[in-house]
Amino acid sequence: MSIRADHLCHLYGEGTAFEQYALKDVSFEIGDGEFVGLIGHTGSGKSTLIQHLNGLLQASSGKIYYNGEDIDGDGYDRRNLRSRVGLVFQYPEHQLFEVDVLSDVCFGPKNQGLSREEAEVRAREALTLVGLEERFWDKSPFELSGGQKRRVAIAGVLAMQPEVLILDEPTAGLDPRGRDEILDEIAALHKDRGMTIVLVSHSMEDIARYADRILVMNHGEKRFDGPPREVFAHYRELEEMGLAAPQITYVVHKLREHGISIPEDITTVEEARDAILELLRPERAKASGRQTWGKAGSGE
Repeated sequence: MSIRADHLCHLYGEGTAFEQYALKDVSFEIGDGEFVGLIGHTGSGKSTLIQHLNGLLQASSGKIYYNGEDIDGDGYDRRNLRSRVGLVFQYPEHQLFEVDVLSDVCFGPKNQGLSREEAEVRAREALTLVGLEERFWDKSPFELSGGQKRRVAIAGVLAMQPEVLILDEPTAGLDPRGRDEILDEIAALHKDRGMTIVLVSHSMEDIARYADRILVMNHGEKRFDGPPREVFAHYRELEEMGLAAPQITYVVHKLREHGISIPEDITTVEEARDAILELLRPERAKASGRQTWGKAGSGE
């Protein structure tokens, strides 16, 4: 499985005095099983870009290829594409409408032509994958908490068994516990099922923790594309774009300024913890000429 954008451009208001590029000459390829983070300030083109990946928007110029096929080609089945490339919009619970949770999750599979029985099998599996307990399945989705509604909405896309799952700010508005639970479930889909994930987020900490690769958009153009360590090394340039690196990046650079020799490409709290603990080992401290941290003069 692969998605390839080839010199993608999208103009709003084309041919008018208000003509403006939302995407300008964007090229990249997402391979099977990747976990890609997509970041950029508001208006950078992120939401426009992801709507091209499953054909909801058509490019002004350039191409999108799915498994080598031009999705704008004559006779291409876009309806099938949208089953294979699932898109979860920001605040997806606003799209819930059925009388109960199970029926809502069944909607997509039934639109694919499955029988009610087949759709229910898919729906039950998807609801289990997102961690929503069975006691909620016969309730109205509007009786659920914000985090539970978000799970139902994601399950509705998963029930169509996509090969790619694109999520636009899936944790927006959730409390920290709900955010972590949703992201951990998305990470499990990637790890256990090999699902390709594209995660749009304003949280640099979340992107650093979960993504293997980051695409950075700025004013409709792709600015960076690479592993988190490489991308966040450009934290000064990200700041100029209205973005930032994870907070731990700034902590690490402050420590290095004060002579603490830990790697400068650390992007998560866990990595920083491990690096500091390694530095505190007596043999490392001795080798580097440092005093082991502990009570002064105690040797601890």
